[in-house]
Amino acid sequence: MPTLEIEYSTHELTKPIKPLQGKVALVTGAARGIGRAIALELADRGATVAINFRASFALAEVLRGELEEAGAEGFLVPGDVSRREEARRVVKDVLECCKHLDILVNNAGITRDRSLRKMTDDEWAEVIDTNLHGTYYCTSASLPGMIAQKYGRIVNISSFVGQAGNFGQANYAASKAGIIGFTKVLALEMARYNVTANVIAPGFTETDMVGAMPPEVLEQVKARIPIGRLARPEEIAKAVAFLVLDGDYITGQQININGGLDM
Repeated sequence: MPTLEIEYSTHELTKPIKPLQGKVALVTGAARGIGRAIALELADRGATVAINFRASFALAEVLRGELEEAGAEGFLVPGDVSRREEARRVVKDVLECCKHLDILVNNAGITRDRSLRKMTDDEWAEVIDTNLHGTYYCTSASLPGMIAQKYGRIVNISSFVGQAGNFGQANYAASKAGIIGFTKVLALEMARYNVTANVIAPGFTETDMVGAMPPEVLEQVKARIPIGRLARPEEIAKAVAFLVLDGDYITGQQININGGLDM
């Protein structure tokens, strides 16, 4: 009887299977800062990453190129998540491209800092619309598919400011506190479908947003942090990966990554 000979290349035999291989992740606000680090971390673990951005096309394209060079898969899904129709179209685009969505990281966020007595209605609304409403819009659009497949991992990026407050950030604090409350309800309602929902609450982190602070203010911030430095975006990203990979029995919880700034 003739035998069937199958040739395998050494590369095919030794190529490791990554833990998130076959999973699709959407990271909002992924072109820079914490979102960028999360996209890189999830892609490194094998996920196909949908890179959402609003205006930073060049940075998003650079990130996509980096993923490609590393042998990972990523694609761009532009859209302003503060706008209901655009946020839901972003999720729809991911589903049309990949047929499923397994991981959602609601990271997109902005600041419009000003003391309450000087804050305008527009500054209040812009922050709430992006940070809180955007989280709701993307989540609500993602849930039907996750429920149907009985699997989903949702990680919402809040902030220590949503827990402790911070001068001049009433709008930001309200949006980030709202994300915490929203996530707890989401976790309660989705547990039966094997969909977990958790919060990462970073402290001050090495991003463009924090880097825009005046140097003297930044030094005062560092002086308040017991560990004595800012967080690195990669440290936030590793916590997201932990929840996605090893957090099957973790839902409705907060992981605070702030160097001891708020305990």
